Amino acid sequence: MKKHITNLRQSFGIAFFVLASYCSPVSAQQIISVKTKSNALVLQVTPGKELNTIYLGEKLANDFDYVKIQGQFKQGTDYSGIYNAAYTPSGSKNLLEPAIAVTHADGNTSLDLLYVDHKTTTVSTGVSQTEITLKDNVYPIEVHLFIQSYYDTDIIEQWTTIKHAEKGNITLNKYASANLYLKGYNNFYLNQYHGDWAKEMQPEESKLTHGIKVLDTKLGSRANLFQPSVFMVSLDKPATEDDGKVLFAGLEWSGNFRTDLELDPLNNLRVISGINNAAAAYSLAKNTVFTTPKFWYTLSSKGKGHASRNLHDWSRNYKILDGKGSRLTLLNNWEATYFNFDEDKLKVLIADSKKLGVDMFLLDDGWFGNNFPRNNDDAALGDWDVNKKKLPNGIGTLVKTAKDNQVKFGIWIEPEMVNPASDLYKKHPEWIVKQPGRTEHYFRNQLVLDLSNPKVQDFVYGVVDNLFTENPELAYIKWDCNAVIYNAYSSNLKDKQNNFYTDYVTGLYKVLERIRVKYPTVPMMLCSGGGGRVDYAAMKYFTEFWPSDNTDPLERVYMQWEYSYFYPALTIAAHVTDWGKQPIKYRTDVAMMGRLGFDIVVKDLNEKDLTFAQQAIKNYNALSNTIWQGDQYRLQNPWGNDAASVMFVNKSGNEAVVFSYSVNSRYEVGTHLPIKLKGLQAGQNYKVEEINVYPDKKPVVETATYSGDFLMQVGINPNVNSTNTSVVLKITKA
Repeated sequence: MKKHITNLRQSFGIAFFVLASYCSPVSAQQIISVKTKSNALVLQVTPGKELNTIYLGEKLANDFDYVKIQGQFKQGTDYSGIYNAAYTPSGSKNLLEPAIAVTHADGNTSLDLLYVDHKTTTVSTGVSQTEITLKDNVYPIEVHLFIQSYYDTDIIEQWTTIKHAEKGNITLNKYASANLYLKGYNNFYLNQYHGDWAKEMQPEESKLTHGIKVLDTKLGSRANLFQPSVFMVSLDKPATEDDGKVLFAGLEWSGNFRTDLELDPLNNLRVISGINNAAAAYSLAKNTVFTTPKFWYTLSSKGKGHASRNLHDWSRNYKILDGKGSRLTLLNNWEATYFNFDEDKLKVLIADSKKLGVDMFLLDDGWFGNNFPRNNDDAALGDWDVNKKKLPNGIGTLVKTAKDNQVKFGIWIEPEMVNPASDLYKKHPEWIVKQPGRTEHYFRNQLVLDLSNPKVQDFVYGVVDNLFTENPELAYIKWDCNAVIYNAYSSNLKDKQNNFYTDYVTGLYKVLERIRVKYPTVPMMLCSGGGGRVDYAAMKYFTEFWPSDNTDPLERVYMQWEYSYFYPALTIAAHVTDWGKQPIKYRTDVAMMGRLGFDIVVKDLNEKDLTFAQQAIKNYNALSNTIWQGDQYRLQNPWGNDAASVMFVNKSGNEAVVFSYSVNSRYEVGTHLPIKLKGLQAGQNYKVEEINVYPDKKPVVETATYSGDFLMQVGINPNVNSTNTSVVLKITKA
């Protein structure tokens, strides 16, 4: 039996009690440990029933050593005794940033959460869940901490539920999902991201100093426009791709978020993350369970690349819709036509999809609206009737044309939004997010529909359902969300306006859940004026996301590099467009690092460009499983180098592909040194050949066979320079 329990602990990271046998009964303390393959989160219940974090790091060989940890730290005095609280309450003896703050029904603002019990259950093979119950001993309020361990991928998720039995409503002034505590390190370095439209995922790294660094957004929808919720913290020194200790983390929430990073008086780091409580103090009714979003994190002692590959495996297995499946290549009409199209023009583009060799044609914005035709972006959102002038025979004839051309048909929608110039705006002003009596403020000429309202949820669901009802062979949805929320107010919520930002997002999830119940497998792209919304709660419903409206391939090298730390290639929609000055080979090679698509006028391609694109699609189809499901290695960073290089290796290790790009056009720049490959088997031989060679051009890398040891220790030069601006190498086990 003892051996069986030990095996369970190793397989599932199950939480357990340890009683410190060398302590007296008075000071004996309970230990709760949650483990993954490499790491452990260790919580301690004090004699006073407070729950504190005593360790978060690489797991120790001996479980009994965890109770010895505290005695080795001589950092100073914790006056409160709860600097390291597992979920820090406000208003009692806490001196630091709280994870939870409440106002009770009687107006009191104190909270003291004490340990009651805990249990651990097996969710599935390799996944365990620990639930810890905390209660206040004065007020009838309880908090449940959930800690889910994904053993093989070293990922942990945390979230909480809050419930009370007071006579009236209580107010949740802050309600974080997780409260981490990192100690034992001399320095902490934060790698965060910022941006704007067409400038997404710009990295910044800085040393954390005393005080609180806050990462947050208050945009309501399209929440990641200025700052995404993902981040990294390097421990002791800035981590590199293959070296250093680093924490990756992010919130699974598609609305306002807030992460506090507080270096406490003892020089330890507290990380508190959850829904942003700004203008969102939540009114909670008696016996109603409030569930916070999940906060995921992973620790790596082998640098950023190792953390990223673990995260990719976890996300494909557990988080992304059809994460282990395939994706459709496509031709989109947006940059080919913008709003200026009709049925005949679209039929030509659909035929071009077949000619190009992609799987699908995607009809973008501009196909709807009659009283207010959608001929630009200032009208018709909300009126999802097919524009009779542009498409007199409806969407159905386009779906049939696609079928006749042996390609699938997809369509763009933006169902959460409304233009003032629309029938919906006039018919249902109570459905629109806007302050009574105040001037309306528009973002991209539009307003947001109130998804906290069940009637609006029904409407938005109906937009999708009606499209599929009328066109059962519809194969793809591009779901856009271009506006932020101005003048936040819900006529539906009346005197509970502080609930709006939270209820809006939960309303969105209710709609998406209904769609997925009825249409579980239809691919959908998450678009939000670019990457304005992507997170692992949204990706439960979407197969891919649009990283940026900026499709300049040089810019995309940088953006996709940074996105790829957190999201695997099959989720990153990358299109070949006319942005940028690079040749079609460069544009296509870059787009092949994600879910490949095209946004071009095929008939305008010269013969060689068309031939190249057709062959590149064939190469992509042959390598797609390696790109989508393989291990990604970042070989040479575009930041600070003349060329960037990225590699994907399939799980069996017998196939790989290396993408290399010039990112500097100055005189005589290029790959003067060989680039060392990764993820191969040292004792095996590999054939290296250049693919995606432009017609009438000779390969710049000679086909040859090398040992895996040579390729990883010495490397291979892709010969990227001002003439050969992008090179793709296929590597096959010989």
